[in-house]
Amino acid sequence: MKFRCERDELVEALGTAGRAVANRGGALPVLSGVRLELEGDALRLTGSDLDLTISVAAEVAGEGDGVAVMPAKIASDVVRSLDPGRVEIAVDGDEAQITSGRFSSSIRLLPADEFPRLATPADDAVTLDASDLASALSQVVPAASSDDARPILTGVLMAAEGGGLRLVATDSYRLAVRDLEGKAVLEEGQSVLVPSRALRELVRALGDGEVTLRLGEREATFEVGRTRVTTRLIEGEFPNYRGLIPSSYPNRMAVSREALGDAVRRVRLMAREATPVRLTMSSGGLELDAVTQDVGQASEAVDATFEGAELTVGFNPEYLLDGIDVAPGDEVTLETTDANKPAVLRAAGRDDFLYLLMPVRI
Repeated sequence: MKFRCERDELVEALGTAGRAVANRGGALPVLSGVRLELEGDALRLTGSDLDLTISVAAEVAGEGDGVAVMPAKIASDVVRSLDPGRVEIAVDGDEAQITSGRFSSSIRLLPADEFPRLATPADDAVTLDASDLASALSQVVPAASSDDARPILTGVLMAAEGGGLRLVATDSYRLAVRDLEGKAVLEEGQSVLVPSRALRELVRALGDGEVTLRLGEREATFEVGRTRVTTRLIEGEFPNYRGLIPSSYPNRMAVSREALGDAVRRVRLMAREATPVRLTMSSGGLELDAVTQDVGQASEAVDATFEGAELTVGFNPEYLLDGIDVAPGDEVTLETTDANKPAVLRAAGRDDFLYLLMPVRI
């Protein structure tokens, strides 16, 4: 196997495929590598840890088809260190020779026959607008848990809802729900649980145009441009998130999203050691404050419209900011019941996004 290509394109392809390479102890040694398969002038690079697989196609000048597995990190480091321009890779036996200009290096290959056979994407496919999906995922994925001890909560629920697609994620401290209307991806009543790690990688690949989704019994495959992201689905029952969302709230505040976000960022500088930011809402507007013993205090008033009984409620400032930052529009509403029950953040005038946040006792 031998091919030539531009250094920048190869760096990008190795980096993208390499993000799925196994870096956990106990994984098959061959999974620390990127698989290269050359057919004519088409090169496909694949990285996998068995749960997540990322495959990237690249156009090269090929001389001899073949398959090889190169150690991901050293191959990426070597190619990235080269000057821009043409790079040649030639495989001979158990070594790959990398040359560019006056530079030459040989890398020991991993046994290609030990690289696992990967699942073939399902035949049935649906297409989604890539920018719409990227926007929805950016609103929901941050609310998923990163604790592998609770695998169900590390996933994003994709469910058929009202003729469209609903995305839901929660880490038990906050809950994000986003509806994509008219996106008939699943049959009514059908749902799948997709690992948030795979969706984070998908967001990095999404741009304009379309993304193709193929759902199998145990895997989901997303194809966008030259990149294919395949992930195992999570098995298990997602929590009954609907039961967490009250049908109505006695208190409602409307406020500029930018003004609220800026105020939280300033006040949280004094919210150390898990100290919450307190929001006092009244007919006079909104007051934010944080006090940390032996550090200091900060407060700020923000213009807001409030309907209901005066209330002070505390929130984890990072979780609150996550919701503010991804809410669409210029104005948000915060709906509350009391200081100990979940609050709901929405974009004013829109019902396709909801961010529920558990308060912190103060």
